[in-house]
Amino acid sequence: MSAPMVVSVAPGSAAERAGLCAGDEVVTINGVVPRDIIEWRFAADEAEVEIELRRGGLQTLIEIVKRAGEPLGAEVSSAVFDRVRTCDNHCEFCFIYQLPAGMRRSLYLKDDDYRLSFLYGNFTTLTRFTEADLERVVTERLSPLNVSIHATDPDVRARMLKNPRGGMSLRWLRALLDHDIVVRGQIVLCPGVNDGEIFDRTMAGVLDEYPDLESLAVVPLGLSKFNAEQAMRLHTPAEAEVMVDAIEDWQDVFLHTVGHRMVFAADEYYLMADRPFPAAETYEGFSMHEDGIGMARTFEMEFHGHTSSPTGVQAGFFAAVDAPPNPAAYTGLRARACGSEGTSIRLGARRGAPIGILTGEFGGRVIGPLVDDLLRPDIRVIPVANEFFGGNTAVTGLMVGHDLQRVLAEQPAGHRYLLPDVCLSEGRFLDGTTIDELPHPVEVVATDGISLRKALEPSS
Repeated sequence: MSAPMVVSVAPGSAAERAGLCAGDEVVTINGVVPRDIIEWRFAADEAEVEIELRRGGLQTLIEIVKRAGEPLGAEVSSAVFDRVRTCDNHCEFCFIYQLPAGMRRSLYLKDDDYRLSFLYGNFTTLTRFTEADLERVVTERLSPLNVSIHATDPDVRARMLKNPRGGMSLRWLRALLDHDIVVRGQIVLCPGVNDGEIFDRTMAGVLDEYPDLESLAVVPLGLSKFNAEQAMRLHTPAEAEVMVDAIEDWQDVFLHTVGHRMVFAADEYYLMADRPFPAAETYEGFSMHEDGIGMARTFEMEFHGHTSSPTGVQAGFFAAVDAPPNPAAYTGLRARACGSEGTSIRLGARRGAPIGILTGEFGGRVIGPLVDDLLRPDIRVIPVANEFFGGNTAVTGLMVGHDLQRVLAEQPAGHRYLLPDVCLSEGRFLDGTTIDELPHPVEVVATDGISLRKALEPSS
């Protein structure tokens, strides 16, 4: 267990007034050795905060008196101070197994930690969950949590996770729900593995055993060209159509039995099946936006001015790895991994120059019709094929610098190139490159329809 290190202190804050400095190692806070940012924030919210710290090899005590709930004003080095609970499943569909060699080490960390589920929306299988974990979640009300279900049949689930504990670990899901913890479920659907009859059995199992789930996202298997599992294959368009129909049929069942639709298909399914996206009201408030469900519909609404504020920004695949060190923790607010807040970076073209919108191939199919409706020949959508990951990797959040370099090299200089922030983490792409390495300057724009519309407004 490593002591959290203070990385910054806000000017004028209670921490600065007490003499806390960047570089201080926190040994204890209010007599407790904090395990994670959740415990840190609980303690830091007190009116009287006593911090035992190590500075320059010497240990000292700082006492801070402030209003209860007043921010301490100190950011620490990570979200988890003890060891992240790593995943001991061996799922054939795990995307981390499909990463190429040579990427930064942190991206290969495979977690199954309920704390990162609470803080960042990561999904946990609960195979490493314990009675002590349940007690903490219930006592501290760490809600909502996100749970990977995949199948309710114990044998099928154990085979999918390649972990004998996978068959019985959903007992913790029932326990969480019994203690009124909000849980959002997910199913990664693998053709020939947990679709068809098994999917119907899973839906029946959810209806019978877990009807108090808040929601259930069904997402298609994602494969990169580095996948080595022969049993894993892509959906065919016909299979995608069958799944859309099956999910919509089960929505009707849930709507009539538990009062809401419960299960939703990821936007990718509608794109693969070449089907129109459902009406906005069927998404029941877009609570699963960050799981890729309803993102296309909300983007359209934002772009057309039907909503005054963004629904939310999907943080990207490795959010917990690269997120800022001091998330909002137990308030339930999740930190954004991109950190650009819609600001423009490397402006290199005049405002009235022709515009190229860089996006993933799926994003191009969503944004293209919206741009066509503007009837502006000065704007074009530039879909970027993901050759770095390959396979069916087509989401914008997984765009990398190498592919953008290839595509931008064929584009004319002097144009305005808009890049969605969701593919960046602290200025880097997943392949480690930065926007400074791109052949043309780009403007980084927040990944929502409102921000894109503003960026496209003609110069006055």
